[in-house]
Amino acid sequence: MPTPHNEANIGDIAKTVIMPGDPLRAKYIAENFLEEYKLVNEVRGMYAYTGKYKGKTVTVMASGMGMPSMGIYSYELFKFYNVENIIRIGSCRSI
Repeated sequence: MPTPHNEANIGDIAKTVIMPGDPLRAKYIAENFLEEYKLVNEVRGMYAYTGKYKGKTVTVMASGMGMPSMGIYSYELFKFYNVENIIRIGSCRSI
């Protein structure tokens, strides 16, 4: 069931989602660390890729900038896509 911010179907998003803010960082992670990855969302340029990392299915999806954007994407992932874990990456030691 797509949402206004995500065109992925149920089952396209893994139970664990890794979320950098930058969509191009999500693309880089998918291309360099995932096997058998597939682009499952590109609405508003917020790329999401699902693939295998060390045999485990994961999704890498951009969250955009700031807490409001992260709030929208994380809410929809938990509520509509049955995501169990979101691991936010990319902002450590930025301040």
